[in-house]
Amino acid sequence: MKLRSTALLAGAALLVSCSPQPGNDNALTTPEPIPAPAPAPTAAPLTATPPPLPPATTAEAAPATPKTCTVPNVVGLVHQTAQDTMQAAGLFFLHEEDATGQGRLLVVDRNWTTTAQSISAGEVVDCATRIVLSAKKIGE
Repeated sequence: MKLRSTALLAGAALLVSCSPQPGNDNALTTPEPIPAPAPAPTAAPLTATPPPLPPATTAEAAPATPKTCTVPNVVGLVHQTAQDTMQAAGLFFLHEEDATGQGRLLVVDRNWTTTAQSISAGEVVDCATRIVLSAKKIGE
């Protein structure tokens, strides 16, 4: 009990010593308001003129000549080999279809034989030309 009352008295003394006293220069005061910043000065308008543009050319640029590729003969090859042969010739826009008309997907290319190609072998075409390879399962 004695310890408790001593602690209470010490706490009360601390509170009294921290509270502002009249005539005490260390007393807490309300801070003075901070003035608003002055507006930023506006920039003077630019008077410099932009650099002159280069003269326009009257000659139009010649259209780029498309790259051409020779279509190889891939009929009779395993479909994967046919695709590899077309790509080696620079032809990458390849489409494949089931030659039997059943609409099957050529999931494992090595199980199919190429039976036709949409562009004949030996033709020179734009390398971006779409080529359709028809194939059927090996043994059909």
